[in-house]
Amino acid sequence: MVLDLLVPARCAGCGARGVPCCAECSRVWGSLTEVVRAPLTGLAPAYALARYQGVAKRVLIAYKERGRRDVAPALGRVLASALTALPRADAPRAGPRREGHSLGGPSFGEPTFVGSSGTGLRLEKPVVSRDSTVPRNGTAAGDSARAGPWCLVPAPSRRSASRLRGGPHVQRLAEAAARCLAQTGAEAFVAPALALKGARDAVGLNRAERVANLAGRLRFVPAGRPPPGSRVVVLDDVVTTGATAAACVRVLADAGVAVSAVVALLAAG
Repeated sequence: MVLDLLVPARCAGCGARGVPCCAECSRVWGSLTEVVRAPLTGLAPAYALARYQGVAKRVLIAYKERGRRDVAPALGRVLASALTALPRADAPRAGPRREGHSLGGPSFGEPTFVGSSGTGLRLEKPVVSRDSTVPRNGTAAGDSARAGPWCLVPAPSRRSASRLRGGPHVQRLAEAAARCLAQTGAEAFVAPALALKGARDAVGLNRAERVANLAGRLRFVPAGRPPPGSRVVVLDDVVTTGATAAACVRVLADAGVAVSAVVALLAAG
């Protein structure tokens, strides 16, 4: 677009011109590390891709709070790569992994960015469904085919926060990740199965206060129920005390939905 030529994109991490997230800043992602938090004990394993600091923190804040929606495809790409590296639920677990230990997974190449014209990322079939009671048809590859389709459940935001951010920001990341998974031949879709109403901003709250803040305010949305046989993963932007992730897993469990893992971009605390 003409505007892109006049005002080139700048990296959300370092400010370099050319792309929303440059190759150098992209190196902070891609390391899948288990996050141990008391509220999640016995519920589901949780993982993060980086600590809530430095470049990773700047990129997320730019995306989440400063209107940099153009960063979503890059973040979706690293989430998709992390998902393919998750240990299988039926595989023996070796315990918490040290920070920086990569689980591997296929490479998605250089980030592909989708402009306002909708070009830049070509899909052979739709893979993201807002009404996800029925998964999209398609042929998955390798372990994805054997383990069932990916079902990504985004952690919900408060409605007021979503309005300020131009929509549910975690769901946007989940949709970007599902598109990247489709590029590998995997079947993936997004199930907005959780809603949050009446909670206050959790910034600055301790674990007990976060638990109380969510009590009775996080609910299951039947229209977003993941179908049987899918690998359900709760996606979030930041894991802090683990209270929000644990509440998401419990609400889904109460609705009969088993969660394979919680995956977040960053871990704080």
